[in-house]
Amino acid sequence: MAKDTEPEAAPVVATPAEPQAPTTAPVATAAAPAKTGKAAPAADEPRRKKKPGVAPRRGKKLRSHLRNLEKKVDDAGTVPVKQAVTMLKQMKRAKFDETIEIHMNLGIDASQSDQMVRGTVGLPHGIGKSVRVIVFCQGANIEKAKAAGADFAGAADLVDKIVKESWTDFDVAITTQDLMPQVAKLGKVLGPRGLMPTPKAGTVIPANADVAAAVREFKAGKVEYRSDKTGQIHAGVGKMSFDEAKLVENIAMFVDAVRGAKPSGVKGNYINGIVLSATMSPGITVTM
Repeated sequence: MAKDTEPEAAPVVATPAEPQAPTTAPVATAAAPAKTGKAAPAADEPRRKKKPGVAPRRGKKLRSHLRNLEKKVDDAGTVPVKQAVTMLKQMKRAKFDETIEIHMNLGIDASQSDQMVRGTVGLPHGIGKSVRVIVFCQGANIEKAKAAGADFAGAADLVDKIVKESWTDFDVAITTQDLMPQVAKLGKVLGPRGLMPTPKAGTVIPANADVAAAVREFKAGKVEYRSDKTGQIHAGVGKMSFDEAKLVENIAMFVDAVRGAKPSGVKGNYINGIVLSATMSPGITVTM
């Protein structure tokens, strides 16, 4: 009987070796951000905003300069107008041409309508500002107004432009008396901005008056003034670049006009105080 033979072993088939993981970490393609003194805010962290109406902190040099100016004004006390103008020019620190302003404290009862002080005054040397004037008129007055320097002149078309677009890109509005019924509908738009024509302000032209003359007066520097609810009057009377003599004349003319507009019901002192200032300077109390 033949002996049992052992089965032949199956041939071993070599399998490809699996790729081995790299022994070192991959090289970063982008450089790591440089470290700064402040940590970057988180994406969900709200950014802190500056409070509205709060001016940035003044530098040490500016604070010291302003303290010196205030001390100079306090030491001077109440001074004549000419000296006040000289002081304002010496205190100039802004690069632009500052406006010289006058502030008057009146002894009126602002709650009484008959004690309201309002009017216009033509300053002899103007205010150094380009005034945009529109005129509500019709017929031949339109060409007269434009020839005198009015920026816009018209009737119903000008009224419609203001009503539909709430357009107030002007400084003075003048109207002839015959167009006052049409202009009256603009009270809601022009009234809150102080642009509504009124006889007291000299912006309502009577039927026989010269429209061109009124336009030239306002373009040359006719100033409108009006007391506020605290009994104060504020107005610009020139620029820092004006000669001192011209500024003094403008100020004297303005004060005389306010004196002449004294209401009959005012008792006691009418003008309690006058202060002159520039756009970037403290106020100086003056005596007339």
